Amino acid sequence: MKFSEFEYEAPATAAEAVRLLASRLGEAKLIAGGQSLLPTMAYRLAQPALLVDVKNIPDLNRIATGPDGVRLGARTRWRDIEDSAALCTAHPLLKEAIRHVAHYQIRNRGTVGGSLAHADPAPELPCIGVTCEAVIQVLGPQGERLVKAEDFFLGPLSTVLADDEMILELRLPAWRDGRRWAFQEFSRRPGDFALAGIALFYDLDAEGRVSNAHVGVVGACQRSQRLAAAENALNGKPLDAATIAAAAAAAREEADPTGDLHASAEYRKALTGTLLERALLQASGRQEGITMEIDNA
Repeated sequence: MKFSEFEYEAPATAAEAVRLLASRLGEAKLIAGGQSLLPTMAYRLAQPALLVDVKNIPDLNRIATGPDGVRLGARTRWRDIEDSAALCTAHPLLKEAIRHVAHYQIRNRGTVGGSLAHADPAPELPCIGVTCEAVIQVLGPQGERLVKAEDFFLGPLSTVLADDEMILELRLPAWRDGRRWAFQEFSRRPGDFALAGIALFYDLDAEGRVSNAHVGVVGACQRSQRLAAAENALNGKPLDAATIAAAAAAAREEADPTGDLHASAEYRKALTGTLLERALLQASGRQEGITMEIDNA
């Protein structure tokens, strides 16, 4: 189908973009890479009267790393993250997750702000934001505000972002040296949305036991969220086969997917547990060469 008619503006500042959104409240949409918005417009699922292009707004495409963590501007592309040498040490989990995003052509255009605002439960970045306790900087007519990622996503395609607000950047806390981490997801074909996925990191205490475990799920819950029961099964335990099995069982129980033509809810729940097992093995072996035998029966 063809797009419905719309007006177009490309403001030079974020403040002007917000003013334009407010001037056509509920009828204006921001556009950056357009990887989610344009298909919905083509099918007329979205029919904005005004498109506000953020391409001319400075600093929205920057990647900054420092002692306080990582800051990703809303117009930062997936390709920018892939190409960033600084992120190899500043946030390796982020880099690994973005490697799984769609296809090269999508990664060349899709943006951080677009993925966060779209709030599909299957993409990787919202999961990374929630798992890593990120904060989202938002600008509206009343000024800037900071929203925790875990509070930003309300449900499928639903966020706390108002019609006259825009995302400025995503802020990820500093990455601790020696941290164990892994990202695992499974899709029917490379580039498809994941049927399920796991983002994981943890630290080790002085006795070598798991501490500060963070387990996030992709595509197996109604929104991006952490699996608290799986984290509790890990914290304070040595990472042995029994601990991994207990965490996987907790993840299967806690996951709350819906079924569709690609996979049943039961399959996605089982897959979540299996992917957590794989992620824990990957995380432990990444730094210490550990191998374990896991019974997946």
